[in-house]
Amino acid sequence: MDDLDRKIIQLMVQNARMPVKEIAQKINLTSPAVSSRIHRLEQEGIIGGYTVLLHRPDEPNRVQGLISVQTNPDKREEFLQLVQGEPDVLQCYRVTGTYNFTVKVSCSGIDELEHLLTRIQTLGTTNTQIILATHLDRPLAL
Repeated sequence: MDDLDRKIIQLMVQNARMPVKEIAQKINLTSPAVSSRIHRLEQEGIIGGYTVLLHRPDEPNRVQGLISVQTNPDKREEFLQLVQGEPDVLQCYRVTGTYNFTVKVSCSGIDELEHLLTRIQTLGTTNTQIILATHLDRPLAL
């Protein structure tokens, strides 16, 4: 990956829907050259996908939280299957420390969060923090 690839990625982080033609103009390359570089970055796994970020203004009671989970080794696979199949789970990290995993969730209400916690607690111990506000949500930068 060279400096031009980094510039392309930085522009795409700012706006993943930026037209190739616009990226090409900003970095002084041809559109086919930019398309080729983007395709190579995708094939190499550097660009892992594209997504839409939803802020859900129509659901003001949405509850977001971070759940720290400590599972026994014999329950880890079952836990991972649970979180992968749960639409309220946004992210699941394997972490060091007292807990094995940290899970970020976004539930439609406190009752749904409680229900999810009850399901997770059948597989291990939890510690939950409810997110009150997000003061910084920065995309990955190079």
